[in-house]
Amino acid sequence: MPFSAQPPASGERYALSASLDNARHLSSLLRAVHFQDHATCLATASGLRVTVEDAKCIQANAFIQAEIFQEFSVQEESVMFRISLSVLLDCLTIFGTSSLPGTSTALRLCYRGYGYPLMLFLEEGGVVTVCKINTQEPEELLDFDFCSTKVVNKIILQSEGLREAFAELDMTSEVLQITMSPDKPYFRLSTFGNAGSAHLDYPRDSDLMEAFHCNQTQTNRYKISLLKPSTKALALSCKVSIRTDAQGFLSLQYMIRNEDGQICFVEYYCCPDENIAEAEL
Repeated sequence: MPFSAQPPASGERYALSASLDNARHLSSLLRAVHFQDHATCLATASGLRVTVEDAKCIQANAFIQAEIFQEFSVQEESVMFRISLSVLLDCLTIFGTSSLPGTSTALRLCYRGYGYPLMLFLEEGGVVTVCKINTQEPEELLDFDFCSTKVVNKIILQSEGLREAFAELDMTSEVLQITMSPDKPYFRLSTFGNAGSAHLDYPRDSDLMEAFHCNQTQTNRYKISLLKPSTKALALSCKVSIRTDAQGFLSLQYMIRNEDGQICFVEYYCCPDENIAEAEL
């Protein structure tokens, strides 16, 4: 990799530096959470987390483990900054979104710390492009407090099952109703659109069901407008974990395998639709 051998300029110390042989691995993950212009990046020794939020109702996190990078160095306990995700994606795909067979865009990213820009060095076919992206003060992020001890129901599905569901259900509906239960219907997705109600059931012994851990019957509704951005991650994923807590908050965790067989995760948190009265369910 051409960049990993290049030392930083004399006396320059980066709070964060990382190298990647194929920038597409990073850009495809970031595209899966790109439903707002800005994102908050948090780098720790374990890797990079990129968080996007909207209207205090939905949060998406892309987790890129340190092992995915050829080099990943964080000089402090954590490094955090806010950045234009739209600009970052434009820079990562500056050589185009698809490379010629056998070629890829190599990436080195460097960040000196608070107040400095994020620097990207991109190389393809011997051509090097340098991008500087201004960073901003990170905003306080929502804490959904979604620890495993508070999870009431959890299932793991092969992603193709959920992709088929989104293709079949009536997306003119304003809400998606999710029922999870230790008894029938086990896992049900429902919509209420122009053509009437539609239901899709998954038995617990379905070939698509990889794990089923339901402790109590829960029925919650979520705005489809909030869930639609997560379909970008769904399209890339091979498995999806669906979890709810006692308040009905939803966690969708997508397992994504890149071209090299490495595993990354994208997680969406969504709050239930409070406008739906209990009596309507």
